[in-house]
Amino acid sequence: MSKPLGPIPHGFGERDGELAIDGHRASDLVTQAGRTPLFVYSRSLLSARMAALRAALPARIGVNYAIKANPHRDVITHIMPLADGFDIASAGELRLALSLGLEPERISFAGPGKRDEELEPAIAAGVTLNCESEGEAARALAIGQRIGATPRIAIRVNPDFELKGSGMKMGGGAKPFGVDAERVPDLARQILSSGAKWRGLHIFTGSQTLSANAIVEAQANILKLSAQLADQIGEPVPKLNMGGGFGIPYFPRDVPLDLEAVGSALHGLIADLPAPLAETDLCLELGRYLVGEAGVYVCRIVDRKVSHGVTYLVTDGGLHHQLAASGNFGTVVRRNYPVAIASKMGAAPEETVNVVGCLCTPLDRLADDAALPRAEVGDLVAVFCAGAYGASASPSAFLGHGPAAEVLV
Repeated sequence: MSKPLGPIPHGFGERDGELAIDGHRASDLVTQAGRTPLFVYSRSLLSARMAALRAALPARIGVNYAIKANPHRDVITHIMPLADGFDIASAGELRLALSLGLEPERISFAGPGKRDEELEPAIAAGVTLNCESEGEAARALAIGQRIGATPRIAIRVNPDFELKGSGMKMGGGAKPFGVDAERVPDLARQILSSGAKWRGLHIFTGSQTLSANAIVEAQANILKLSAQLADQIGEPVPKLNMGGGFGIPYFPRDVPLDLEAVGSALHGLIADLPAPLAETDLCLELGRYLVGEAGVYVCRIVDRKVSHGVTYLVTDGGLHHQLAASGNFGTVVRRNYPVAIASKMGAAPEETVNVVGCLCTPLDRLADDAALPRAEVGDLVAVFCAGAYGASASPSAFLGHGPAAEVLV
């Protein structure tokens, strides 16, 4: 019996019986790249997702791109004129952002383990630090004094609530992220009295939820908490990063996030903002939602074999490039991502097969018991939803096969 595959995102086409990405046949893209495996990212889908967000959200809500979702240089360059800000999580991402010409005032830096050698260049460049503890704030202030630069500091808040239905919860209860809400006012007053530039609050409660109700509830709680903290601090909140949490459908029976419902609720919340937030610069921080569905991982079948009656399509790809699709990136029960035989798009399923990678481990699985058109050695396999946490979130050094190629079309 076959197991269902996840839903192929809207926006991909077919040309001459092949998967087409922005009008380019998959085989032509492989030829241009010179090899498989290959990540392909679609400009048109990136732009369309941002346009949909702008249409649904209140004009007052900015959109930040979280670079960790996909740090490919061409992807960031394409998003630069579309996004309002960029969120980084390491000195490496800081160097990347600055090398691409991103203005420091558009960059904020989060992460619970910032070292002094990361804080110093960030302070010197003038990016905003989302400080995650009193100790980090003290180190940032000391570094600023030593190098003669005024740190721009926001506080990442660990709220008492969480994002319901989130695949990765980052708020509520004991967490390594942020400062517990009740300790934020004292720390904020210390930052203000130090002469540092006060940049407000960052409240990121979780990621990858498909429930509009859960996101709306979290956003309402974030606005309420921020207003309370502003009152306790005794100063306005110049900027509030409300986090994200917007998920994308990966698996069978996943229902896409109702963006219109989220946008409608935000319009209502913005129309009735608490007084302390009347002049606050508001933004969302999105990564996966912006880029996840715009990427495809393309690999080639190198062997077709049968073992005890089970057919295996062995590819030159695998978990070393697309760890999440293998089920080894936080998934408790493995389910199939959207997968297709890219060489035979539109063809009817003919057989049930397992699609596996080239690594010497039973964990290297791309699709289990998948109903697919018959495929032979040389055919191309496409794994969708590969635009976020793919190439950079997978162990490309494992077993020495090397990284995949990447291209923006």
